[in-house]
Amino acid sequence: MSVLRRADAWEISESEEETDIETKSQLNQDEISQTTTTSSHCSSDLKRKTSPATRSGSDRTSASLPHHGSDTPGPARKRRSREEVEADRERARERREARESQRATRAQEKDERRQEQQRRTEAAENLRSLRPENCLKSLTVCIDPALLQHDGSDLLLDTLAAYEWRFSLESQQLPNSITWTRDAPQQGGGSLGLLEEDQTVLLLGLTDFLDMVISVKKMLNSEGEETGVGSFLSPLLERLNRDAKKVVTLLVTDSQQDYRTDACGVPSGLGIESMDVEEALVYLQLCKNISAVFLDGWQEVTNHVCAVTKALSKRPYKLLTERTELPFCVDGSWASGVRVERDGSGLIQVWSKQIQQLNRVSPGVASTVTAAYPSPQLLLQAYESLGSEEERKGLLAGLIVKSGGKDRRLGPEVSARVYRCFTAQNPQLVLD
Repeated sequence: MSVLRRADAWEISESEEETDIETKSQLNQDEISQTTTTSSHCSSDLKRKTSPATRSGSDRTSASLPHHGSDTPGPARKRRSREEVEADRERARERREARESQRATRAQEKDERRQEQQRRTEAAENLRSLRPENCLKSLTVCIDPALLQHDGSDLLLDTLAAYEWRFSLESQQLPNSITWTRDAPQQGGGSLGLLEEDQTVLLLGLTDFLDMVISVKKMLNSEGEETGVGSFLSPLLERLNRDAKKVVTLLVTDSQQDYRTDACGVPSGLGIESMDVEEALVYLQLCKNISAVFLDGWQEVTNHVCAVTKALSKRPYKLLTERTELPFCVDGSWASGVRVERDGSGLIQVWSKQIQQLNRVSPGVASTVTAAYPSPQLLLQAYESLGSEEERKGLLAGLIVKSGGKDRRLGPEVSARVYRCFTAQNPQLVLD
């Protein structure tokens, strides 16, 4: 009875559970259908209320939103250690310092290029200013006002004005003299200074020149005593004693041309012996650097002053172009010169040319010496390493010189001359 009761109970409970499941399933389907119907009604109502522009915007917004599905999240970022952070900072600092160093190097190179360009420009301007036509503009002819009292002196002023040369009327240390000054730039730039030329022209009449000759004769008879000399010679000698580099030219002229010149160029008819005049002129030229020129009036005086002015304008450029250079190191491509490049190529040829300056030293001998000692410094070091004088003199004697298919020794004579050339302290020593 109990068994039947349990079975009936089991059957009843199973049927009830199935009924409940069916009931719940039916309810769920009804709810889903009702929810779908409601959502469809709501979306239709929303579509009717929403404008087309709003719908399109919402569509774009929904399209642009990222899709979050069931994708797995990305790996977590690894945290760096303190050593790695410090290493990154150090590398960043090194890169920053490298950039700053490169920037400073570029700025320095740019500054050096600018300075080099400025030096070249200044050198070109200085060279341009040294040309005679430009240097003539910096010269000033300084004329003593006492000369304007002579008849014909206006010819000199008119000629200088016609040439457009600068001249000034100012008192000179020597009366009746003409000097020259040049504009010279001061160190450090700025204003121009005046540089006095070494040339001085002193105008004398025949009578004044005669007095000077007599004064010179008296001075020579008194064994060179300069006290008590004439009025014209005394200030002249005093001026030369203060500046021994001055070159004075005496322009002897007179309006009364009652004299003649002899075969030696010394005027006659001065009331003094020709020998005394010649003796005075030789003394003045050799001992006092004073020369005398005899002229026929102010036209020749004007020509002489113009000639001296032109010569002074050409002097700076001539001094620059006539500067002596070493014959074995000439900046050119001719037969006796060697050009040295910036990378040092050509120095061995210069070294060989230098040895060839000695007498009876052929190119083969010079090549042998330069092959054994490629530079003068190496040869001097070899001399210093030897103990005795005889060893130094014979250092190069055993070198083999190849010439004409035959080999020969350089010899002790050439070796000794090369040694004396590079080690002698006496500049007057005769090497050969």
